[in-house]
Order: sequence, then C-alpha cells, then structure tokens
Amino acid sequence: MGRNPFRPTAGASPPLLVGRDDTLEELAESLDDGPGAPGRLALFTGPRGVGKTVMLSEAGDHALQRGWVTLAETATPGMVSRLRHSTSRTLRELDPSAAPGASITGITLPVIGGGLTVSSPPASVVEWRHDLGRLLDVLERRGTGLMITVDEVHATARDELRDLAATVQHLVREDRDVALVMAGLPSSVSDLLNDHVLTFLRRAARFELDDVPLDRVSQAFRATISDHGRTIDEEALQEATAATGGYPFMIQLVGYHLWRHSQDQITLEAVLDGTAAARTRLGSLVHATALADLSAVDRTYLVAMAHDDEESSTGEIARRLGVTPFYASTYRRRLIAAGVIAAVRHGYVDFTIPYLREYLREHATRYGLSARQATR
Repeated sequence: MGRNPFRPTAGASPPLLVGRDDTLEELAESLDDGPGAPGRLALFTGPRGVGKTVMLSEAGDHALQRGWVTLAETATPGMVSRLRHSTSRTLRELDPSAAPGASITGITLPVIGGGLTVSSPPASVVEWRHDLGRLLDVLERRGTGLMITVDEVHATARDELRDLAATVQHLVREDRDVALVMAGLPSSVSDLLNDHVLTFLRRAARFELDDVPLDRVSQAFRATISDHGRTIDEEALQEATAATGGYPFMIQLVGYHLWRHSQDQITLEAVLDGTAAARTRLGSLVHATALADLSAVDRTYLVAMAHDDEESSTGEIARRLGVTPFYASTYRRRLIAAGVIAAVRHGYVDFTIPYLREYLREHATRYGLSARQATR
C-alpha cells in the first residue's frame, strides 16, 4: 500500500512545501549574506494551520545545512532560562574549556538514549548574553553562526520576549552571526510590536503567510501522488484541490485522508470520502482551538457571520447582534487581528479559515448562542 506521504500533524514538515519557496530562499540568502541581512530577523504571522511552525522548522533546517547551531523554543514561561541552559550545554559540547562553571552531576536514566544532567550556576540575562558571545566566538571561528527560533509568540510571555529581544539586539549591534526567527498569530505579533521595549522587533522582515494558489496545490497533489506510486484522475484532482481552499493544513489533511481511502488509483469517490474525514479533523484540530481563544462576544460575532453563505455585511452583522455598528466594529477589528476573519472589501468581511462557517452552523449553541438568538 505504501507509506502515506501526507502529514496532517501540527508543525510536522510536509514532504512537499507548497508556495513557500521564495520566502525560504530569502531567509537562506540572508544567512549567506552576513550580519545585517534583513532575513536574519524575521517574523512569520498568519492564522492557525497556515504553516508558521513548519516555516520555523524549515528556517532551522536551512541554518543547520550551513553548519549553524539552532536553538528552538516556544514563548512560554521559562523560555529564557531554557535558552540559557541550551546555550551553556551547546558551548560545553563544542568547546568545554569555554564553559566554566558547568559540571556533570549524574547520568539520566535510562542510559539507553539518555543523556547528561548538567548543573550550572544561576545566570542573569547579562550572563546569558556573555555565554552567547562566547558561543558565537566558537562558531564564527568555524565560519558559522547561531539561529534562535521562537514559536507561538504571545503577550503572556512579554517579559521573556523583552529579555530575548534586548539580548539579540545587543548581538546584532556587534555584527555577530546571529539570526532570530519567530512566529505567532497576527493579533499576538501586533500586540508585541506595540510594546515600547520591543520596538527592535519592528525591524524584522515580516512574512504574512496566506493561502496557497489552487494551481500550486493541484501541482503539488499530482507530484506527490505520482512520486509515491499512485495515480489520480483529473476530476478527482480538481475536487481534492478545491476542497483544500488553498489552506496549507487542509492540503495535508485532504491528502492524508484521500490516500487512506484509495488504492493505486485515486478516484472521485475516494476524494469525497477523504474530504469528509478531513473536514471532521479540521474542526477538532483547528476550528475548536481557534474559537477557544476568543471571547464570548467574539464568537457571537462569528456565529452571526455564519448565517451568510459568502461574505458578510458588517452593518447587517451589527443588526443581527442588536448593537450599533461602532460597537460591533470593536469585535470586527479584534477578529481581523486574530486572523480569523478578513476585510474583503469596504463594509464586508469573510472567514479566513476554510469550513469555519459550516463548523459554526453545526456548533452554534456550543459557542454561546443559538442561530435564532444571533439574529435578535
């Protein structure tokens, strides 16, 4: 039957990245161009499922291919402490004499696949900066550098991100071979860039990841299926392509499930079955998560939008909610910043995540009000 070539797991790198080649090439060129190159400070933004975490992984892979060291983290409490530990460990591995004060205190069990338990004295951010400088001394003598990637940047980790930004800014001013690549939802990134301490990050190259053109999706499906020993007829290919809406995570979901529902020849029936399964998984993996992060009124606004088969009039949404257009505009702006909806033309908005409209229609009561209540 052959291994399924599609990977619909959050953050997993797919076998074929669709529509992201130019962005990755720009980042790779910045690593080669030396300190000061714009892509060495980069931010990926976009709604859930658009491939931000995958792009962080790919950026790290490009750095590793050039012999760089990468430190990958998520913006959660303790991030800077974990980065300090990783810096000390890496420095000790590359040049034990350059990392005084760290000692081996024991063996982590089980021994098979285990490692070393390292004890280092407490270090302030200034001391971490000093350790980073020593690590970069080692790397630059070898003609390489250091990349730090941070996923899920969010205001809840503001203090940690301030420390990180101040540290990297100091290294950038010294023309060190360092790169910082981060990713987050549009609302989180915008909030952080408005922080007066984090103004340094406004200089970052900002890559707003969007849906992939459907012709690129079709080409990717055909190439992946063919490369793995199967065929797909034209009608089935068109149906599979349209079902993705160009949404990167849905490309992997549809591909994964149509593969499961087929044999050597992928038929329209297999695509239809696979698409139904993909939509169910999208609801639990993406829709439910996106809605859980919103306020009750934000969700009410979305349920009111879900009454429309296509784009929604902002004035009509306010009428359905029984509020003034000015009041409704507050939630419109928040939902746009969160990457859940987009302004498609003056006075009209639409969903950015495929099938969210259908999901809301099916689960309206769960998210705060019934479809009838939404129109009161």
